[in-house]
Amino acid sequence: MNPSSPPRRQLLLAAAASVASAPGFAHAADSTTPSDAALAALRAEAPLVLPKTELAYEALFDLAPTLQLGHSPFGERRMVPITGGRFEGPGLRGKVMAGGADRQLVRSDGAVSLDAIYELQTDDGVVISVRNRVLTRQPKEPPNAPRYAFSTIDIVAPDGKYGWLNDWVYVGTLHSLRPRPNVLIRVYKLV
Repeated sequence: MNPSSPPRRQLLLAAAASVASAPGFAHAADSTTPSDAALAALRAEAPLVLPKTELAYEALFDLAPTLQLGHSPFGERRMVPITGGRFEGPGLRGKVMAGGADRQLVRSDGAVSLDAIYELQTDDGVVISVRNRVLTRQPKEPPNAPRYAFSTIDIVAPDGKYGWLNDWVYVGTLHSLRPRPNVLIRVYKLV
């Protein structure tokens, strides 16, 4: 350490004092939350960016009959095996591989939490892994309102031609095609 430089403790105390006395921020004794004026200034520095979406792909899933797994403290448990299907979107297409499943929890309030894990195989043989977490519920108002069914989706693709799939945040919609044993998933990337 340079003998003419201030001791580390003095530097840390000076830094803490400058942060605590920054305009718009309350002192630690008052609050750790910025004042309304400081918050407004911070908001002005961070412009509002509304997410936009682009279709990544649509997938039509073939499903086996629902398996009842029993009641738990969190709700009724079910599982729907995925037996196949097809998917297509800009720059990719292929089949839904058999072997995935949609695990469901029917909550006491009537909403259903879905957690589907499955693989997609492109027409050129690349396997993409997907985890799709969905919340569905029938709104109480207005009568005959469409069912709420939206999801957050994690996609993992290998490096290479489809590596771009790893670079986005995804959301989706779910449409049951009952009485047919199919469901349609639309996946959108946030841009």
